[in-house]
Amino acid sequence: QVQLVESGGGLVQAGGSLRLSCAASGRTFSNNVMGWFRQAPGKEREFVAGIRWIGNTYYSDSVKGRFTISRDNAKNTVYLQMNDLKPEDTAVYYCAADQNPPVFASSWRTAKYDYWGQGTQVTVSS
Repeated sequence: QVQLVESGGGLVQAGGSLRLSCAASGRTFSNNVMGWFRQAPGKEREFVAGIRWIGNTYYSDSVKGRFTISRDNAKNTVYLQMNDLKPEDTAVYYCAADQNPPVFASSWRTAKYDYWGQGTQVTVSS
């Protein structure tokens, strides 16, 4: 079992920055993929970014160039640095872990993730 706890959300003005953290505990596996997803009110949950154990990353087009995902395997923690935030980035952000991920990074968007955090709210004011 793996527990994921997100932190770092909050209220920020457009153009500002936030860094989200996701701390994992329990039985984590090498070669897993950690992903960030978000869900805005009235919308479906969408993939934001993913990172494999060895550091390969993949981003959705909507955040590419503005968000950076990273991980510290020694601390079992994944980060999402969000810069140049826009009001449309407002959502609840979730961390997820896929213990047996697809080989191709583009498939991380629709993979079945095994564990999810409780989410952290990010609100961007205009």
